[in-house]
Amino acid sequence: MTDKLQPQFTEILDLIRTAQNYVIATSNQELIKLYWSIGKYISERLKTTEWGQKAIEQLAAFIQTQEPGIKGFEKRNLERMRQFYETYPEIASALRTQLNWTHHRIIMSRCKTEAERLFYIQLTATERYTTRELERQINSGIFERTLLADAKLPVANQSQPQKLAGVFRDSYILDFLNLPPSHSENDLKTSLILCLKDFILELGRDFSFMGQEYRLQVGNTDFFIDLLFYHRELQSLVAFELKIDKFKPEHLGQLEFYLEALDRDVKKTHENPSIGVLLCRDKDDEVIEYALSRSLSPTIVAEYEIKLIPKETLRRKLNEFYELLAAKEDISQH
Repeated sequence: MTDKLQPQFTEILDLIRTAQNYVIATSNQELIKLYWSIGKYISERLKTTEWGQKAIEQLAAFIQTQEPGIKGFEKRNLERMRQFYETYPEIASALRTQLNWTHHRIIMSRCKTEAERLFYIQLTATERYTTRELERQINSGIFERTLLADAKLPVANQSQPQKLAGVFRDSYILDFLNLPPSHSENDLKTSLILCLKDFILELGRDFSFMGQEYRLQVGNTDFFIDLLFYHRELQSLVAFELKIDKFKPEHLGQLEFYLEALDRDVKKTHENPSIGVLLCRDKDDEVIEYALSRSLSPTIVAEYEIKLIPKETLRRKLNEFYELLAAKEDISQH
């Protein structure tokens, strides 16, 4: 093969790969629709007197007898198809057909509410999670952590040109770092760089890494941002500052200085204002509320955990926060 022909051959190969990917995606969509239709048929028959208690078991045996080469239609999977239909009486959503059957099985078995199921369906479709990545995110309680972060979004952040809700978390789970309870900021930073792929999965795939110890020169002095990212959808630089102790109001001054320097010297004209994330070992929400009340810079204060937080703990924190908000509103009305 001559070098002259190679680009043309590559174009043909790209056509083949595109067609293969289309066939795979289309066949998955048809399979999901088939399972939903079977689930609907079973569910509706069981609501009548036509089918008895053992009908699904008999159906599985019948399919196996008639088509022994067909896999995936044993009693347990037929029950899941029935659950699939009863969970989603409508299959019109294109999002649902983007996920494969294993994704749906995980979401149906692990999520308790319609809101939680919809959250993970949208997140999986957008981020293109593997089933393993989806399991990890459910285990880490990303649904509850995102709700907490959105509920606590400072007023200054809500007025930004980009919508920050749903992008950042109230806490970040860094169990993949395998850090000891006592560690330094350098240990944390180094481990995050070594496990960058897992860290970006935790952040969200729209984050692109730009560098560690990112240098800013202001006057004759050099300053260094711990970690700098770019968020494609928000079209913003995102500066991460790492603190291994509890949040202190004075931490914000340094971060706001970095954001001002980024906006003046690094941000491009078409991009939105830079965003700061202060990642602390612990935080007090009331202290944060006071500290951010007069801040004009889009800033997120989050805590990090080096091991998974039980989902019940996250749900309790969420309930406590909403109860506190309700109590404050009740006081203000009186």
